[in-house]
Amino acid sequence: MYDFDILIIGSGAAGLSLALRTAEFARVAVLSKGTLSQGATYWAQGGIAAVLDENDSVDAHIADTLDSGAGLCNEDMVRHIVEQSQGAIAWLVEQGVPFTLQSADEAGTGAASQPLHRDNLKPLHLTQEGGHSHRRIIHATDATGRAVFETLRDRALSHPGISLFENRLAVDVITREKLGLPGGGCVGAYVYSKEKEQVELFRARFVVLASGGASKAYLYTTNPDSATGDGIAMAWRAGCQVANMEFNQFHPTCLYHPHARSFLITEALRGEGATLELPDGTRFMPAFDSRGELAPRDIVARAIDHEMKRLGCDCVYLNITHKPAEFVRTHFPTIYSRCLDFGIDITRDRIPVVPAAHYTCGGVVVDKLGRTGIANLYAIGETSCTGLHGANRMASNSLLECFVLAFGAADDIQTGMATTPAPPDSIPDWDDSRVTRSHEEVVVSHNWDELRRMMWDYVGIVRSDRRLQRAHKRIQLLEQEIQEHYRHHMISRDLLELRNLVLVARLIIESALLRKESRGLHFTLDYPDMLEVARDTVLTPDQSRS
Repeated sequence: MYDFDILIIGSGAAGLSLALRTAEFARVAVLSKGTLSQGATYWAQGGIAAVLDENDSVDAHIADTLDSGAGLCNEDMVRHIVEQSQGAIAWLVEQGVPFTLQSADEAGTGAASQPLHRDNLKPLHLTQEGGHSHRRIIHATDATGRAVFETLRDRALSHPGISLFENRLAVDVITREKLGLPGGGCVGAYVYSKEKEQVELFRARFVVLASGGASKAYLYTTNPDSATGDGIAMAWRAGCQVANMEFNQFHPTCLYHPHARSFLITEALRGEGATLELPDGTRFMPAFDSRGELAPRDIVARAIDHEMKRLGCDCVYLNITHKPAEFVRTHFPTIYSRCLDFGIDITRDRIPVVPAAHYTCGGVVVDKLGRTGIANLYAIGETSCTGLHGANRMASNSLLECFVLAFGAADDIQTGMATTPAPPDSIPDWDDSRVTRSHEEVVVSHNWDELRRMMWDYVGIVRSDRRLQRAHKRIQLLEQEIQEHYRHHMISRDLLELRNLVLVARLIIESALLRKESRGLHFTLDYPDMLEVARDTVLTPDQSRS
């Protein structure tokens, strides 16, 4: 048994930021499903949206976000997060994140040599991405996530108040209600140790779900293998509401190559002038949107999907060869190097790309402080649904959301430390005395494959009631099979992730069936028009099913 004040499930940008903000007044544990660097943050290329340029404004950032969100954003939440963007960047600079600076030519005489600190952010280089009307993306070349993650990880590793646990996968959060105890609230979690092959008890006064999204539900995704919706599933089983699960963002440009698994081509290439082309070299985005390649991601992804289906081609092409070779190599070193590994020199060759599942816009319903409907249980980052993204996430708003919600949750936890009692001593250990080791793991691997292919074919970029209904029938059978296997056999990481993913997939399908319109990322052939009134899709757990 482990005892902490705060248990953070997830070691990405949101989780590590919260850990660093709370470790001065609390004992903090951070769980990582694999090694610390296997989360989505590490692989994020683009950057963090923030208003730093004198020609930009908070109101312009808000307007862009609301426009991308297709009328479904919570405007109060959007303003709350955008107004704190400069403070979030200042904090990251203070932590030591090595953001890219302007060149002397870009900054003007002497400006590039100005010191960079939290009170002077002017030397930071800004780029532009889809949906943004100004250059407001702060980045570290084309590996922003890695730079942010490594900085926060190193600070967390050296902090005496933070304990980091690798190869730990939470099974379920523990609530007083589930234990039959009086009062309410979360008191810890059962956690599977891959190395020990056993379930451990982590008691905590506060539990924070920061485990990312669920894009692994789809056959093709830009996400790492860890994106299995664990936090959303655990929150649902604990009794939390989820919202807007039908809005799954497909990134328009994932490298198309038989050996390039899940490699994203950042939107910043299009921000610097890269064009999307058909196999014959024809540029096609202006026919779909006046913003061309810088239209919001839902529009670009649907345009690519449309052209691929119309022509029967395997991919389209992203072309930045018209830019100077040194510019391309300097601004996009990671992409240049990775593509070169596959025989593609992006200074001379077009990049073959296809859309892939990228971001879960819906999630656990939370407020501005990351609080769920269960006391002492928080959800931050991609696990949560704050209302910032609405029906379509605008590029680089998600990392910003991670920091702002982490800061808010940290402040709220600090306020609650004095009045929140320690978890009860009577929490039982995990009981696996009535299960056996499975000799039929083929059931797990087969259901993994079937689930992801079904979601791609029936619940993808373009949907219909017939496809969704067929998916719903099959997902119910899959969920029954997986739950039966879970009840009778010893658990493994694959089984736990599949159990979570099939539940989240069902929530996605049920949410999609409830939305009788096309809005943002949810496009259905049966209801191609947008309704006049925008409403969230909110699901409440039926404990008999969850």
